[in-house]
Amino acid sequence: MQHRFHLITVALACLLSACAVNLNINDHQLLGSEISQEDDIRGVVAAQQAAWNAGDIDGFMQGYWVSPELRFASGGTVTYGWQETRDRYHARYSNRALMGTLSFEQLEVEQISDDAAIVHGQWALEREQDRPWGLFTLVFRQIDGDWKIVSDTTTSAE
Repeated sequence: MQHRFHLITVALACLLSACAVNLNINDHQLLGSEISQEDDIRGVVAAQQAAWNAGDIDGFMQGYWVSPELRFASGGTVTYGWQETRDRYHARYSNRALMGTLSFEQLEVEQISDDAAIVHGQWALEREQDRPWGLFTLVFRQIDGDWKIVSDTTTSAE
């Protein structure tokens, strides 16, 4: 009887431990903590970098709001729309050599409301023939539970 009680206690402790771990993993969804929201936003930027470096522009585009209202400003022009922005990336970076290896640095995430944030940072491409770099400002909104870039202003230091 005592052995059976010990097994039940151990099983219950393991179950409670698993629930506690699950709560820690998902507590930002329940509590809406700013730290976790910042981590989520940084995760979008990191996923974009990883997709770019895998040669996957469409994967990179998953960080953007799929809307005709998406705003992308770069090179003295403003492009509106997710599809138009995607087409611009595909035209400008038509092969892996042009894409190079992307890095994002000096990220500053400023949460301006529960569902909006601004991210400032520096981008750089390492390519065989050159190393362009510049600055960017991203406006993020939380849309349907996901953080998406709704406006991107990217400048080149060249």
